[in-house]
Amino acid sequence: MSAAPNYETMYILRPDIAEEEVESHANKYRDLVIESGGQVIDSQLRGKRRLAYTIGKHREGIYVQLNYSGDGQQVSPLERAMRLSEDVIRYLTVKYDGQHTSLGRSTTPVASTETSTSRTEREPREPVAASVPSGDDD
Repeated sequence: MSAAPNYETMYILRPDIAEEEVESHANKYRDLVIESGGQVIDSQLRGKRRLAYTIGKHREGIYVQLNYSGDGQQVSPLERAMRLSEDVIRYLTVKYDGQHTSLGRSTTPVASTETSTSRTEREPREPVAASVPSGDDD
């Protein structure tokens, strides 16, 4: 029998929320994993960092890393809760098939990742201009 796969969800919270709210979100997502049958391996607050690019109006974000194991049923409810939260501006989940090292990292990541932004950050795409034939067909 193989071991349950491990997952790592890194999420970024708005930089202007209070420290108590950061802890509240971390606890909420940790509890959500446990309620859906997963086992939390580690949860780390990585702190406020400058973003590589602006997300919405934010140039900084509070990074939180959540490592857990389970049968895969934990990912969907967790990501749904993050997607619906106004405080989560970005998240990424990576699945690992293998054992975690002492640093909380697996040696064999699997290429199943998903990203999303909160509802307020989504913007419609710009329409693509249709090519107009020139009048040189004489």
